[in-house]
Amino acid sequence: MGVRLIVVDDHRLLAEALASALKLRGHRVVAAAAPAAGAADLVIARAPEVCLLGTAAPADPGVFDPVVKIKRERPQVAVLVLGPVPSPRGIAAAFAAGASGYVRHDERIEGVERAIMKARAGESAVAPQLLQGAFGELLNPAAQPDDEAQRLLEMLTPREVEVLVRVADGEDTRLIAAGMGIAPSTARTHVQRVLMKLGVGSRLEAAALAARTGLLDRAGSLRGVGGAEPDLP
Repeated sequence: MGVRLIVVDDHRLLAEALASALKLRGHRVVAAAAPAAGAADLVIARAPEVCLLGTAAPADPGVFDPVVKIKRERPQVAVLVLGPVPSPRGIAAAFAAGASGYVRHDERIEGVERAIMKARAGESAVAPQLLQGAFGELLNPAAQPDDEAQRLLEMLTPREVEVLVRVADGEDTRLIAAGMGIAPSTARTHVQRVLMKLGVGSRLEAAALAARTGLLDRAGSLRGVGGAEPDLP
């Protein structure tokens, strides 16, 4: 039985070519679109079984934010990333965001189809060697010479670290204020400063960045460390 699919890639020609090939193999492609940045809203609206999300730069910050949003709003949708040969950090970021698999752009259509079927069945669809590298990255983030989590943490004060953890837990401004014993206006200011320091434009992006880099694991051990900071005026 064919799979109900959405194919998204920054290059429309690639998205449409892959969609055509999958249709010929009996699958139902409900949309083929570009750019990949708009994937989340499209998937949420159309609710396919599997979304094929193409990316040319799996290690770039924010590239898997659509995956985070899709899994939050449509957790039943399996997201399969298609991209170049990734670094362990890139594939780890894909899985940390909630992707069900990673397929290289140069894979044959038969390989893509096998990955689609695995993803729909709830299995991980990724080559063993890529998965091994990803697990190493997830289990030993501190071993990487370019420690992005530590670099980001050094930008934040202890109170901002706590705010970030609460944002990642899904707390709104009112809950953050109540949990930290501060005024809502102060909580709102802290949130804005965290977003500014991390270089992101939304709470969702901040949560995705924190999860992707391992920053949340580090932050958990730092909450409550250091002296209290005065509330902002």
